Amino acid sequence: MGSTSRAVFTVLVFAVLAVGTGPLSPPAAGVVTEEAGMSELSGFTVGHLPEGIGAEVADFRTEWGGVAFASRVWERELPEGGYSVDLKINILRGERLADLPALRAFLAEYHEHDPDTWRLHPFQHGDAPGHRAGVLAFWLVDPGTAAEVRLDTARFPESELTATAQGVQRRV
Repeated sequence: MGSTSRAVFTVLVFAVLAVGTGPLSPPAAGVVTEEAGMSELSGFTVGHLPEGIGAEVADFRTEWGGVAFASRVWERELPEGGYSVDLKINILRGERLADLPALRAFLAEYHEHDPDTWRLHPFQHGDAPGHRAGVLAFWLVDPGTAAEVRLDTARFPESELTATAQGVQRRV
């Protein structure tokens, strides 16, 4: 069987299976956030979520610039249609993340900020040094591992960014 035939066959099998199951109903609000939001994310737990956070939760794994990302995103459906991201947590792993200056340089490149003009403020996560800038907090967990939290601060107060970031803890 050629690759085109195999692809068509695979699509047909999934189409037949999907017809038999019918549409999936969305999960109940709150349940998804609590279960998926509080479960482990690449060896870390999320111990705090802002009240009213979106109930649509998805996990992703990607790689960029030699750094592996394990991400969890909370979205909410907008009344006019579409979705908006309320919160994104990234756990980053890679040799490039050797120290805080290296993490800062990597994130400046990743987020397309000019490293010379990116205004950052010190952020301390327990014993781990980090930075904060508006909607973003990040810290070096240990050489090669970092965490990043992005919160929609137009919707949630900045204190929730701090509380959410402090709630991200390495699982012991």
